[in-house]
Amino acid sequence: MHTAENQVNKLAALIGVALWATAEALAQENLARPARRIVVSIPDRKLAVLEAGHVVKVFETAVGAPYTPSPTGEFTIVQRIPDPTWYTKGKIVPPGKSNPLGPRWLGLSKKGYGIHGTSNPASIGRNASHGCIRLRNRDIEELFEMVSVGDEVELHGERTPELDRIFDQTMTAQVAVAGQ
Repeated sequence: MHTAENQVNKLAALIGVALWATAEALAQENLARPARRIVVSIPDRKLAVLEAGHVVKVFETAVGAPYTPSPTGEFTIVQRIPDPTWYTKGKIVPPGKSNPLGPRWLGLSKKGYGIHGTSNPASIGRNASHGCIRLRNRDIEELFEMVSVGDEVELHGERTPELDRIFDQTMTAQVAVAGQ
């Protein structure tokens, strides 16, 4: 009986060490990449990826239509799903060209909402979604590799001084490059 108890204690200690090592490795991995922040300007239909307060990349988006607006507020990425399946009112659409979610899904902490690709690229730049943030498929694939679960996502319904700085700075840089 003592032997079984000793084996259980040794196993528990071994599991504890393994969990500690895993947590340490994950912490190191998270330290290796600075936290990224996604900022969406709903009125501009643009999404910016920021790192340490600096714009890394800006993408054009589609946002919620007037009758199905995008939510506003602060959220986090809670899911990263490659090749998502779309489930809706008794219908299941597997991954592929006809899937309205496109090739990637970044689920937000607001249930049912996310950032994803699209089977309708003509919707980009418009208020056309059911509330989610849509990107071109090539753009969601790029964004998917840039962000992690836990990264912050801000959806803004109105322009603010910070949004002016983020998006106007980007526009100024794009105009300068185009003019060269």
